[in-house]
Amino acid sequence: MIAAAPKALFADYLELTKPRLSSLSVLTALVGYLAARPQHEGWKLVFAVVGTACAAGGVAALNQYMEWDTDALMRRTADRPIPSGKVTTGSAFVLGWGLCTVGLAILFAAVNGLAAFFALLTMVCYLALYTPAKKRSPWATEIGALAGALPPLIGWAAAEGKISALGWILFGVLLFWQIPHFMAIAWLYRSDYAAARFPMLSVRDASGRQVARWSLVSAVLLVAVSLLPTLLGFATVYYLAVAVVAGVWFVGRAVNFLRPEGREFAARRLFFASLAYLPVQLVMLVADRCLLAR
Repeated sequence: MIAAAPKALFADYLELTKPRLSSLSVLTALVGYLAARPQHEGWKLVFAVVGTACAAGGVAALNQYMEWDTDALMRRTADRPIPSGKVTTGSAFVLGWGLCTVGLAILFAAVNGLAAFFALLTMVCYLALYTPAKKRSPWATEIGALAGALPPLIGWAAAEGKISALGWILFGVLLFWQIPHFMAIAWLYRSDYAAARFPMLSVRDASGRQVARWSLVSAVLLVAVSLLPTLLGFATVYYLAVAVVAGVWFVGRAVNFLRPEGREFAARRLFFASLAYLPVQLVMLVADRCLLAR
């Protein structure tokens, strides 16, 4: 066990919750809630956000507890709180389970059982399936994408008490968005993943052809799913116009990733494009739903 520094700072414990990654779960849950109910109940929204935030932070802490040994082998993660010796594994374990328990309790008691169920399902997928799979399966990225696509359903369940078709479309958007996003990361940090002996596609595919092709296929599927809200009557043509323009641009970045020359640069551009694409898509959907609700 790695010994902690004499005084672990609040910032070290905060880092255990992976604020940037956890905030994505919270924001997508918020999108799910607002898309389901543009004219929302403030108190329920607050509890849904707080419960999701606690659950997401707890999962992140437990993930670092489970992976501290492999984190220590990779340059991009070696300075995380546990492998760097700032926080003990025991502290991370207690913090993680504590936050998960609080998050589930808030969602179950103050929101509804279905929202708590999807939060629990996210925990199971991430901790019991995705985290162990990273060391054993080439499909770990896809398993992780499944876990990462569930938070919008937490928000949707909080708003409606059930999941309608648009909620599942949001799930699909998040699912397919994550593949090119994480494939770009996996290619840029393939030497780190190789050092940790993760059997990821980017490690097994030295040329990068399969990585790029799978990114393109997923980007095309993402765009196809993103058009469904308008085609099924859940959104207006204004949303459709933004979805088409953003989708064509994003697919273009994935096409550039196919070229052997400059693949490193193309992966970086695809990664940043994914960061820009998702908020534009989700904000436009919520804004459009608010327009329809008037």
